[in-house]
Amino acid sequence: MTINSTHSTRFNRQLDQLNKLLFSNKPWLVITGAGISLSSGIPTYRDDKGQWLRSDPIQHQEFISDEQKRKRYWARSLVGWPPVANAKPSEAHHLLTDMENKGLISGVITQNVDRLHQKAGLNKVIDLHGRLDRVYCLQCNRYETRDSVQHRLLNINPHLKPLVNHSDNIVKAPDGDAYVEDKVTETIKLVSCETCQGVIMPDVVFFGGSVPKHIHEETNALFLQSKGLLVLGSSLMVYSSYRFCKLAKQYAKPLVILNRGKTRADDLADLHIKQDCTLILKHCLDAYQS
Repeated sequence: MTINSTHSTRFNRQLDQLNKLLFSNKPWLVITGAGISLSSGIPTYRDDKGQWLRSDPIQHQEFISDEQKRKRYWARSLVGWPPVANAKPSEAHHLLTDMENKGLISGVITQNVDRLHQKAGLNKVIDLHGRLDRVYCLQCNRYETRDSVQHRLLNINPHLKPLVNHSDNIVKAPDGDAYVEDKVTETIKLVSCETCQGVIMPDVVFFGGSVPKHIHEETNALFLQSKGLLVLGSSLMVYSSYRFCKLAKQYAKPLVILNRGKTRADDLADLHIKQDCTLILKHCLDAYQS
C-alpha cells in the first residue's frame, strides 16, 4: 500500500495529526526496533501481534557459565554473522538521517545491534543493547572486532566453512543468529582472548543481562533534550525501551508510535499508526519540505 492509494479518512486524519505533532514539538527522540531492519534482511523477534517467533534466545548467565551454550552460540553466530555484516541500511534508516539533518530529531536510541543507523550516516545513535560488530573479554575487558573473531574461528574450524560460504541458504534468526543443527554445534572449537586467554563475549546485552550504567545516563540525557518521543518498528516488550514511554507521560511529552502491530505502550500513545514506518516517514519529510 502507498500513501497516495489509501482512501481511508481515518488514516488521512492520522497523518495530519502526526505532522502537527512532529512539527510543533521538535526535536524528537526516536526509539527504533527490529522492524526497521527487516527489509535489510535481519529477522525480528516478534510478529505483528507481539507474539514471540522463537523459543530459545541465549541467556546472559548461561553464556558465561556453560561452555556448551557458548559453543552453540558461536556455531550459530559463525553462520549468522556474514548476512549482518553485509547488510545495507533500509530506506527507513536513511530517512531518519534526513530527519536528523533537518533538525526534526535529536537522536536515536536503538534496540538493534546491527549498527545500520551508523552505516546510514546518523550522527547521534545510542546502542541500547550493545553492538554485534565487536566482542570483549570477560576477564581483561579487551575489545576485538567481530570480523577478527570470525577469521579466527574459521581458521580452527575449517569443516564449518561450507556452511558459512552458503549462509544464504540457512534460516536466519535475529541478531546474527542462524539455525544450525546441534550435531554441528558440538563440533566447534572456541577461540579465546588473544591477550589473556579469557572467555570472549559479543558486546551485546543478552536476555537476562543489564544495560550498562553509562548507557542509561546517555539515554536519559538525550530524553531530557527532546520534546517528544517517536517509536519506530518496536513492540516495546522489553522494559529498557518501554520505560521511555512511561517517562514521556510523566514529563507530559507527546508519544507517537509507528508500528504495524500492537505494542506494550498502546494505551500510553497519543498516536499509533499501524502502517509501515517507511511510508509514514517519507510522508512527514515531504510535508516538512513543502
